[in-house]
Amino acid sequence: GPLAERRLMDVRLGELPAWLATCDLSPQGLLGGVRKAWSGYYDKYINVKRGGPAGISMLLAGYCLLSYVWNYQHISKISFLVSV
Repeated sequence: GPLAERRLMDVRLGELPAWLATCDLSPQGLLGGVRKAWSGYYDKYINVKRGGPAGISMLLAGYCLLSYVWNYQHISKISFLVSV
């Protein structure tokens, strides 16, 4: 198909500069790209006909990891006090 309609993973290395030139890098274009990526993730992992809890589990694991990183200093101070 046309170069502008291809996904990044379908573009050859030599075609990359021309493909990047066709991308819309305005804030509205970037927001559209984020929406398209979220829609693809949602369709692949969450909104599936025959699927398991993989998509929800990935989101939950990401939330737990992010929460741990945000609270690491607080948690490390408490664990130090408990071990003394």
